[in-house]
Amino acid sequence: MDAQHATQHLSGYISPPVPAHDYLKNFHLFSKLSESQLIRVHQHARITTLKKEEYLFNQGDRIRYFYLVISGKIKLSRISPKGEEKIIDIITDGQTFAEALMFKENACYPVTATAISKSEIVCIDAADFTLMLRDSMDTCFLLLGELSSRLHSLIHEIGTLSLHTGTCRVASYIMENAPKGQNCFKLNVAKSVIASRLSIKPETFSRIIKELHQNGVLSVEGCDITIHDRDALMEMCISSN
Repeated sequence: MDAQHATQHLSGYISPPVPAHDYLKNFHLFSKLSESQLIRVHQHARITTLKKEEYLFNQGDRIRYFYLVISGKIKLSRISPKGEEKIIDIITDGQTFAEALMFKENACYPVTATAISKSEIVCIDAADFTLMLRDSMDTCFLLLGELSSRLHSLIHEIGTLSLHTGTCRVASYIMENAPKGQNCFKLNVAKSVIASRLSIKPETFSRIIKELHQNGVLSVEGCDITIHDRDALMEMCISSN
């Protein structure tokens, strides 16, 4: 999808169908805004529904919005010089993304955003939101906290990718995505997407899953995961060898 088509797609947005104070207040980044500020955000926002594999924006597109995922999943990715896709992050319900870029003048998106399932996205006018932050110190601190948390998460991820084995990464991903107190759950994205997110090849991911199954740590049927030995899986998460 080229920049021209991306622009055409953006022009298809329609206004959010619900009142601002009911629509945005429950989301962390907007929780400290006054009702008048929420109305202002709402008036400048757009909402779109993306089909699976549909682009929201391309790497290199000029920034106009930052985004809030209401439902669905969005992958953020880059293409290597060899033409290989590297998934940088997967954004799910209730999460915002691209907000840090609104402080950079004439910035472009450094990644491509693509829906990996049917998704509903709120597109928030970055320029107007930046102006409004001058009158909302509480929201400034919320935003700084959010960006700081993302930075620490990225630093942790760099350490994981550089120091830990593929088995450790897969075990950590399973533990992080298993619902609290439950040993049975579904993988929420395709295995190939998970592999790219963990910086391993799809065949390596499949081999690791097979080994975990053979060792009685977990079992897999399609997208269904059942953890049989949580202690063993936890031990793999902290292993760096």
